[in-house]
Amino acid sequence: MDESDNWYGPETATFGDRVAAAREAAGMSQAQLAKRLGVRLATLRGWEDDLSEPRANRLSMMAGLLNVSMTWLMNGQGQGLSAPEDTAALPETAKELLVELRDMRADMVARAEQMARFEKKLRAAIKEDAQ
Repeated sequence: MDESDNWYGPETATFGDRVAAAREAAGMSQAQLAKRLGVRLATLRGWEDDLSEPRANRLSMMAGLLNVSMTWLMNGQGQGLSAPEDTAALPETAKELLVELRDMRADMVARAEQMARFEKKLRAAIKEDAQ
């Protein structure tokens, strides 16, 4: 499998992407999954939008309900979903664009992490100067 076929790997999909894909593959709405997990709909939406992540007990329940492994939900490795079957029908140009889009996304994630580290250093420097 080359990188462009790894639809749910950590370089191409987020935790929320994998939750949404697995939920849809299981034929459940957000409301149905939230009810089965015993959480508010807003909580599940937060997970799918990558605004927060569930605690281990909810993650375990979710993996069981969606018939995927906890590891797959977290990082795209292990028992989970395969790439959508209809991607083979995509024109080569579309496949190339998807690969480029995934590369851009990976760059954005790396930049966001770099910004967070920089912000932490800046806050420490400001705090140090204030003392």
